[in-house]
Amino acid sequence: MRFFKFKRLKIVEQIAVVVCFAVIIPLSVSGFIINNVNQQAVRFQLRESAVLIANMVSDEIDFFSNTINTSLEQIEFSLRYIKGDKARRQYLDSVAKSFENCEKIEIVKTTKELLELHEANKRNQKATISISLTNGEFLVATYSLEDLRDELFQSLKDDERQIYVMMNDGALIAAHNYTDELFKETLALMPKNPKVDEPVIFGDVKNQPIVYVKKNNPPITIIVNTTENITNRMINANRAKIVLSILFATIFIIFIVALYTYYLYINIRQLFKGIIAISKGNYERQIRLLTTAFTPHEIVFLAFEFNRMAGEIHKSYIKLKQNNIELKQLNEFRSNLIDTVSHELRTPLTSIQGYTSRLMRQDIKIDEETKQKSLRIIKEQSERLKRLIEDLLTIPDIEGMRLRTNVESVWLPEVMETAKLLVKNKDNKEIIIDIDENFPNVYGDKNRLEQVFVNLIENAVKYAYPDSKILVEGKVEDDVARIFVKNDCEVIPKKKLGMLFEKFIRLDDNTTRTTRGTGLGLFIVKGLIEAMDGCITLSSTKECGFCVEVTLKLVPVNKDLHV
Repeated sequence: MRFFKFKRLKIVEQIAVVVCFAVIIPLSVSGFIINNVNQQAVRFQLRESAVLIANMVSDEIDFFSNTINTSLEQIEFSLRYIKGDKARRQYLDSVAKSFENCEKIEIVKTTKELLELHEANKRNQKATISISLTNGEFLVATYSLEDLRDELFQSLKDDERQIYVMMNDGALIAAHNYTDELFKETLALMPKNPKVDEPVIFGDVKNQPIVYVKKNNPPITIIVNTTENITNRMINANRAKIVLSILFATIFIIFIVALYTYYLYINIRQLFKGIIAISKGNYERQIRLLTTAFTPHEIVFLAFEFNRMAGEIHKSYIKLKQNNIELKQLNEFRSNLIDTVSHELRTPLTSIQGYTSRLMRQDIKIDEETKQKSLRIIKEQSERLKRLIEDLLTIPDIEGMRLRTNVESVWLPEVMETAKLLVKNKDNKEIIIDIDENFPNVYGDKNRLEQVFVNLIENAVKYAYPDSKILVEGKVEDDVARIFVKNDCEVIPKKKLGMLFEKFIRLDDNTTRTTRGTGLGLFIVKGLIEAMDGCITLSSTKECGFCVEVTLKLVPVNKDLHV
């Protein structure tokens, strides 16, 4: 259920709203920014930057520690293959010289000696890193802390924060911008039970965050202290932002007023254009408004009613146009049917009547050979009439998708041989069936496939050049059977080629008709192939005058019914 319903305002009301949004609200927001943005932005930026610096220093120390440990492990591995204390000593001295900031690498025999060396290095401001050897001894590297400090804080030279790196026992080993007083104050604020391996913000002043990161490996604590000078400088920077925000508010006021005027002007122009288009008979034209919260209710209402009216007119116009197309198609079908009947029925009927009259004549004696020839012609013309009638009766089944086929496993070589025998080839053109005896079976209706290929081969014979060959090929590609019927003839234009699957379409028109036919052959063939879940395509090139490709599904070997 909707509790609030949006109501489009009138122009006067919208101007009042625009003034409110363009003047009052931006100035109120600007005043709020002056009071709040400074502390909020400074606090967020200082906290984030302090955490970032603490993580940077932590990552630098981790990288340094991992690098040294890896190097010591490699040295320890090499020492296994060096015999004699002198040779090992020489090897360690040479390796120490190659490591930056490394003063000495040595082997310590006991834990006590290791602790003594560590304490001595701590007093001398040096770092001790060690790993244990397999024989209970320790491999120890001594580094200069002074050089390490310079490397550790090299990327933070220009940062004014105070950074301390301490051992977990409280000993300070490195510092940046160090002052004794602030260092002691910072230590006093440290929590008693610090968290490990994650940056933690602490301190009494929100705008001066202090961050620590405590690590166990290596055992150090990193503290980043934000000083008062940094906070003051950041506040001044944000004051400049506040000034810019006030300037932006002023520009925003101008922009909103201009935008409202622009939308109003554009939408009124759209109304004018729509009315002019309808008056000129363009019923498809719809008014498309730039609909926003600034679009007046009156304009939206007018545009909606106009589009509804134009839509109704356009629907009526489209319906009338479709009715005209259907009438034209029906008239064309009627004309084609009459033309087909006049050309294709008249000839066989005339022949049947003529030869029947001859056989019925009593005034002349007809020899047996003439009788048989006349009866054969009568039979041929009757079959021609039968095929024509069957073709005409098949059209509604194909168009209504009611064509029934008995799909089974079919052996194509047998179908092709039968089709070759049934083809009428008066010019005795050579028909070559190039389909192997071992060609796999396909899914199809055997009788319908014979009808299909008789039709296709007869077409190829009809329109081929004299003394040319008709080629029927079969291939297996991509788990389907592809059958090609090719002949040599003139190249058929693409526009004409695309129309050959339509009813009553022939390569030769009514005025230049040189071959018999109804123009229904390819239409019926396409319907039969599609009813058997196959497909058929046509092509015409210089290499192959006319090529028909029929694609049928293969029967899996374990389902092959052919013996």
